[in-house]
Amino acid sequence: MTDAAGGQKPYWSRPVDELFRELASSPGGIPAVGAEERLRREGRNLVREEAAASAVGLLVRQFQSPLVLILVFAGVIAGALREWIDASIILAMVLGSTLLGFVQEYRASRAVAELRQRLALTARVRRDGRVEDMPFSDLVRGDVVLLSAGAVVPADAVVLSATDLLVSEAALTGESFPVEKRPGVCPAEAPLAGRSNCVFLGTSVRSGTGEVLIVATGRRTEFGEIAERLKQKPVETDFARGLRRFGYLLIRVMVGIVLFVLIVNQLLGRPFGESLLFAVALGLGMSPELLPAIVIVTLSTGATQLAKRGVIVRQLEAIENLGGMTVFCTDKTGTLTEGRIRMVDALDAEGRSSEAVRRLGFLNACFETGIDNPLDQAVLEDAEARALSPAGFQKSDEIPYDFTRKRLSVVIAVDDDPASRTMVTKGAFDHVIALCAAVAVGEGDAPLDAPAAARVRAFYKAQSEKGLRLLAVATRRLPIRANYGVEDEAAMRLEGFLAFRDPPKADASAAIAHLREMGVSIKVISGDNRYVLRHVAEAVGIQDAELITGAQLARLKDEALWNRAERATLFAEVDPQQKERIVRALQRRGHCVGYLGDGINDAPALYAADVGVSVDQAVDVARESADVVLLHRDLDVLREGVEGGRRTFANTLKYIRITTSANFGNMVSMALATPFLPFLPLAAKQILLNNFLSDLPAMAISSDAVDGDRLANPQRMSIGDLQRFMVLFGLTSSAFDLTAFAVLLYGFKATEPLFQTAWFVLSLLTELAALMSLRTQGPAWRSRPGKLLVGISLAVGVLALSLPFITPLAQVFGLTPLRAILLGVLVALVVSYLAATEAAKLWYFRRREQGQGRAAFA
Repeated sequence: MTDAAGGQKPYWSRPVDELFRELASSPGGIPAVGAEERLRREGRNLVREEAAASAVGLLVRQFQSPLVLILVFAGVIAGALREWIDASIILAMVLGSTLLGFVQEYRASRAVAELRQRLALTARVRRDGRVEDMPFSDLVRGDVVLLSAGAVVPADAVVLSATDLLVSEAALTGESFPVEKRPGVCPAEAPLAGRSNCVFLGTSVRSGTGEVLIVATGRRTEFGEIAERLKQKPVETDFARGLRRFGYLLIRVMVGIVLFVLIVNQLLGRPFGESLLFAVALGLGMSPELLPAIVIVTLSTGATQLAKRGVIVRQLEAIENLGGMTVFCTDKTGTLTEGRIRMVDALDAEGRSSEAVRRLGFLNACFETGIDNPLDQAVLEDAEARALSPAGFQKSDEIPYDFTRKRLSVVIAVDDDPASRTMVTKGAFDHVIALCAAVAVGEGDAPLDAPAAARVRAFYKAQSEKGLRLLAVATRRLPIRANYGVEDEAAMRLEGFLAFRDPPKADASAAIAHLREMGVSIKVISGDNRYVLRHVAEAVGIQDAELITGAQLARLKDEALWNRAERATLFAEVDPQQKERIVRALQRRGHCVGYLGDGINDAPALYAADVGVSVDQAVDVARESADVVLLHRDLDVLREGVEGGRRTFANTLKYIRITTSANFGNMVSMALATPFLPFLPLAAKQILLNNFLSDLPAMAISSDAVDGDRLANPQRMSIGDLQRFMVLFGLTSSAFDLTAFAVLLYGFKATEPLFQTAWFVLSLLTELAALMSLRTQGPAWRSRPGKLLVGISLAVGVLALSLPFITPLAQVFGLTPLRAILLGVLVALVVSYLAATEAAKLWYFRRREQGQGRAAFA
């Protein structure tokens, strides 16, 4: 539809009738049959397909792992040396580990896809003359879409009709202020920001309504083309960054030990092929090759469990940040209060109930077409109960609400006054009273001079301190014109106030206390006035809290705000940009910040936060900006989400700690023993089998129980802590391995098959013992592991003891039966190792809690 395709003029420079003919559509929408055919031909309305949804893609990805490629390399070496049994075993290991990872990841990806489907955005679409809700992905060119305030634009489209349609295009153009959209034709050379007759995928409606005709979907949209050019990767979380850095550490350690072992074996004159195969297997033994699958399974299991509690996770990586959250920012409405706003009265400027003010408020709310909001809903519900009607009044124009003016004006034609129009303005107290030159008094009015303004302000403050939210109402008579603008909001008369109440939640105080006990502090960020916010905060147990207003915040430099934001608990009368500033100031102080928002004005702060939290009933742009969505707007549900995030993170960290420390210990043991043994301590195939079997119980870690103290405080990934843990417990394991080597060589005069068999069994049993000990920071006997973890661990333990006696398998892996006395010695070594590990663990965590862990390893 552009010059680049067939010489036609671009769509924004062509009449709508011409576009309808080309797209086989009409104002009533495209026929359903034609839409289905076009969807099959042109594809779904997606910028990029989710690779995780494809089983083939997941299977291929398993074979792209560097660790799997190293296994394949080892198999090639074994084949070249004509070690066909070893090559077959390595091939089986490749297939076993990849299929295991595939099954786990596929099941996890399906579970996550189902959760995301529950939050899929829908659009109101006109097809065959009927309006229906449809998923964004099913939209095609030629669809007619209805837009309203808070909606995300689902595709590139041309405006058919608009009423005060303001669209935020910051994601595409960088323009921070909303742009008005209207029907028409733009020049062919108009830049993106100048196409006032178009809306684009990824932008959002700030106010007003409109109908648009879709002309481009998916990758063919402006947003899709930019994304395709940039191939932009998602922002890396602290958790992902920590895993990547830890992976680099493991690679350095692995390469160093492998090179050492290979060089030593060559100096000892051992066959190069056998030595290379051993070194490669040793390196693989150090690597937690199932880590990607374990992480995905653990996170997806956590997401599924959270969904049962009413917390839907849109981005799996956000679970770690949810568990690590130290500050939670929220508005008061619906979290600290019931969220059921009720209009309790209409008052004149002197504080008396006034039906005239009630009617003016009703007409303003009745005729406005911009942002849906609970205050207008409360006004309309009150009017319905009193049988108020707009009969005798007609709307002439509207000046929509925006977050800078904080007011809304409608211009009304009154049947009884055909010679003029009346502007009715409703909004925040300070933003309306600043426009007023007079105040209504009885049937007349009086100048709003300094004494009168002081009286009005004192009344407003007194009512706010009682917990009432007041909106000011003002009017002005205007001559008849075609259009009215912001400049007409001047020289107005203050008529009075609409009073609203939203009572505090009965359980909010307990939920706040629970979050504080978990190390999460609450910051309340609200556009409401300071008096109402203070009243609600005190009602839910937030006493003597420092409060900052939007005006005070605007005067603070960033450096000053970093300190004030950390100390303050209440932020009143703030605008959307200030909400984002507060979030970034807290992040600057090292906090992991969560932010709960459900409105259009919350999107910038939701994007900026480490964990953006929204609710199921939020506007589209807020839900799409969030990482986590609550099905119920409740702080206690959030507390369960934080707890679930910490549980998931703790189980992921268990696998990393236990596997790397055990594998590191085994590598060190073999590296140290290699120069002094007349044979290899383990054959390559035995190392690979050991590594595979020891990873099986780890697959059950995602469902393991987590100690209560691990849920009590925020948790973050620490590379230094992981490194110290790996070294301490790896070397503890190596000490017992070397003891076992001495017992086998000098006590039992072990030959190569006996030595390798005994150490194979001992190594596997000590890894299982380490798993049961190190899965908890306290004494192992006080923490009950998950049933699945216990079951798989027992099965692997029994298999380790039985394998040398299962003749066909024992012969394949080079194992030999063990005498009863030797088995008894091995069991005694395992028990001794478990006792030593318990002692080292209690010492390590006690020192770390005292803040001396780093010094202990210096």
